[in-house]
Amino acid sequence: MPRNTLRLATCLAASLALLAPALITAEPAHASAKRIRLGSSADVSRSSWSGPAYTMNGSGAVVPATMTRAIDAIRGGTGTLDVAVIAASAPGSGSSTPECDTVMGLAGVNSCTTWTLTTRNDGNNSAANTDIRNAEFVYFAGGDQCDYADWKGTDLQTSVRSVVTKGGGSGGGSAGHHINSAVVYDACGGSVTSDEALYDPYDPAVTFTTGMFAWPNYANTVNDSHFVTRDRMGRTMAFVARAIEDGLTTGGAAWGVGVDDGGSLFIDKNGRATVAGADTFVVLGDHRPERADPDRYLTYYDYKIWRLRPGQTYDFKNRPTCGYYLRSIVSGVPDRDLYSGTPVTNCGTATQ
Repeated sequence: MPRNTLRLATCLAASLALLAPALITAEPAHASAKRIRLGSSADVSRSSWSGPAYTMNGSGAVVPATMTRAIDAIRGGTGTLDVAVIAASAPGSGSSTPECDTVMGLAGVNSCTTWTLTTRNDGNNSAANTDIRNAEFVYFAGGDQCDYADWKGTDLQTSVRSVVTKGGGSGGGSAGHHINSAVVYDACGGSVTSDEALYDPYDPAVTFTTGMFAWPNYANTVNDSHFVTRDRMGRTMAFVARAIEDGLTTGGAAWGVGVDDGGSLFIDKNGRATVAGADTFVVLGDHRPERADPDRYLTYYDYKIWRLRPGQTYDFKNRPTCGYYLRSIVSGVPDRDLYSGTPVTNCGTATQ
């Protein structure tokens, strides 16, 4: 090897050796579970609670009106309770605890603890699960519901269920709204638009998780968020059709629950939901699709749709058989005016 070439190779090797430690330390480390607690450092101790109660929000933020109702229902109007907020990622800007900032401004709250859990294994974090089990309400923040679905089978799933079982509550916004339905559109294959889902209800982005939570009176539901703002009626119709066709629900029926930005449902222990903030839509499919096949346009006749305005109610325990309007999808093309219609008054008996 010529002398100049040898000198260049030697210098290059030396330079790489010097750079190697810097390159190694520059690699991002895996983020660990992070805890931030506001309010009292001691949990409330009480023998019984008066829930369960739930909040289902169309966007990520806590809605004070429904959160207050849930807090009051769970504590029976007396004393205080503890709230746990679960997030799969930290906020991109502003406060690191936006949900707890709102919650701590409400009456009846002893503490609010935010846990940011970024891996599946964080679902087994013992400290996080202790805080969750000791809380009386668990709120899932906005983000990516696929991250939340990844905690199925971990201690976290069991801990959240225990909160509801003892008379506490659960809820969330956006992704946190999705994870609280019986059939979860998990978005693990990416997000899907209404047009894409109607043109192919088996689009690779239409994926579901079942068996995460099964809240009393909320069976056979598929939640959707940012509903009117992002024109998601069509994809909810596709989700409902898929849930029925694939046997993800019981009794040959499925109910889509679409909440718009700024909207929220408060659901009490008897299954009665009250709307706040913005409209909510309940979309019932009560028969198998006329056509739901891979790479084929969806056809489904006569979805029953309830449009619920703020202040109106919907009984998920005794699901109504009147007050809906009808809309269909034919070869992937939806009827006009999906978000409004004249309610049917000569109603029969709905599938329960």
